Amino acid sequence: METPVTSGVAPERARSWLLVPASKPDTFTAAIESEVDAVILDIEDAVAPKAKPAARDAVVAWLEAGNSAWVRINDATTSFWADDLAALSGLHGLAGVMLAKTESGSQVEATAARLAPGTRILALVESAVGLEAAPEIARADSTFRLAFGSGDFRRDTGMSDEPLAMAYPRSRLVVSSRAARLPGPIDGPTLTANESILARDSALTLSMGMTGKLCMHSEQAPTVNRELAPAPSDVTWADEVVDALGADGAHVKDGSDLPRLAKALKIREAAEVFGIHAD
Repeated sequence: METPVTSGVAPERARSWLLVPASKPDTFTAAIESEVDAVILDIEDAVAPKAKPAARDAVVAWLEAGNSAWVRINDATTSFWADDLAALSGLHGLAGVMLAKTESGSQVEATAARLAPGTRILALVESAVGLEAAPEIARADSTFRLAFGSGDFRRDTGMSDEPLAMAYPRSRLVVSSRAARLPGPIDGPTLTANESILARDSALTLSMGMTGKLCMHSEQAPTVNRELAPAPSDVTWADEVVDALGADGAHVKDGSDLPRLAKALKIREAAEVFGIHAD
């Protein structure tokens, strides 16, 4: 039996989410061993319809060998959805599933009903219908986290990828997630390999309140992870605020101190999770 391979920080905190075509099983282990926080083996968009059964079998075999990853399954309106769930249900190495093209909370619950109890489900919102149903999707009992399928969303709506055009869908996913007490949503990928553009896009992701980002290549992970975590200078500021106000707020003088303290404590918590130290 192969040595088990696992990946990632706790999924509620994971920043970089790498989509790996399930038709390329020889790349699975390298993806897990990269710097990404979480790996998603993709048997939906990355695989042609005729190749899906073989790709699904490759995913199952790899997970049964003692490895662990997430799997993007086909959407609930397709004939592949039930076959995906039947093959994956109960597999010990299944970290969770990403449900493609989620458009209702009932689709999430129907997916959960075919999986082992407690299996985590990432609801990928990729259409106008899905975005309108975002609050319902987020409040579904089995939804673990929301993700933004930005490419398909733009194709569905005709919107551009300009930050202003994408501000509303990102904000709606953030607000829906927060209202449902979910972790921050996962943003769509940046397709270019240009690091400066990726850094810019990742900074935008963070500014919108999203806390994760899909990746198309493992080389994108270091940049995404850096931009979606506190900088050393942020940690220095947080330490100074906590030292001045007290972790328990004992030295708070007025109402404006409370938001600063809350932000500082949040930064310190994230810094501890991601191993970032003050400069």
